[in-house]
Amino acid sequence: MAKTTNLYVRLEPELKEQAESVLEQLGIPLSNAVNIFLKQVVMHGGIPFDVKLPAQKPVAVSSLTETELDTELEKGFADLVKGNTKPADKVFSRIRRDYNI
Repeated sequence: MAKTTNLYVRLEPELKEQAESVLEQLGIPLSNAVNIFLKQVVMHGGIPFDVKLPAQKPVAVSSLTETELDTELEKGFADLVKGNTKPADKVFSRIRRDYNI
């Protein structure tokens, strides 16, 4: 067996629990996931995914005034009329990716 070393990190408890829940479904212990990530860092010579802010933050409907909400709805309707639409599964996939959901 290869020599190992300990790594101590501070995590938000909720984040750790969520990650462990996902990894458990995949059958991967958290320590193995960290090893996978670090091996990818070495292979890629950096972080193996884009680290950037999303182009736009999603609009929180509850924070909009009635006028602002009407404006957003009108923009959406205008896009629909123009045929500026995308399949919902692609939109939700991109949202999950961009906002790490």
